[in-house]
Amino acid sequence: MRVGVITFPGTLDDRDAARAVVAGGSSAVSLWHADSDLKNVDAVILPGGFSYGDYLRCGAISRFAPVMSLVIEAAGKGMPVLGICNGFQVLCESHLLPGALTRNSDLHFLCRDQEIEIVNNTTAWTSSYKSGEKIVIPLKNGEGSFQCDDNTLAELEGEGRVIARYVGQNPNGSRNLIAGITNTRGNVVGLMPHPEHAINELTGPSAQGLGFFTSILNAMVK
Repeated sequence: MRVGVITFPGTLDDRDAARAVVAGGSSAVSLWHADSDLKNVDAVILPGGFSYGDYLRCGAISRFAPVMSLVIEAAGKGMPVLGICNGFQVLCESHLLPGALTRNSDLHFLCRDQEIEIVNNTTAWTSSYKSGEKIVIPLKNGEGSFQCDDNTLAELEGEGRVIARYVGQNPNGSRNLIAGITNTRGNVVGLMPHPEHAINELTGPSAQGLGFFTSILNAMVK
């Protein structure tokens, strides 16, 4: 199983994501924002960071990177794609996922260990979890508030496309405590917290983030 990890200028969690991919049992393949092919990968991860310095809007410039044309096309054909934090923002800007990530409600950058509940465990990236399972993984963002119009929210909720919610107090003002969503097909997932920073208890608050990276193996077996 070959999982591509894209590096944009300003990406800072690509090595952590690659390490998590290997810990999950797959091979990590480095992809560059200017690449003209996806190097025969089976899945793609857009990691966190501050791509292109978050100029204009978070993810707005990355959306036009050459590699994203390939990712959009591959996602349309069913390739699993995971966007974490800034990667989630890029997926929304690319219209692979609806909505937008805006400034945190208190206008401050936050960095803390956050409990979330896995709501949908049928996607390519969440099948290693039980529905309703609660895990603790790091959350670090300045623009992590998921926002969308009422019709889109009703669609996401009605179709079961919310994959994770924050537990307890809303950390950033996201609608309905949404921490992550998926597309209709279930192959594209955006998640604001960082599972790649919680793959073992030595370097993270838990090892509970590893399930995102083992789930992809289950998806490819099906």
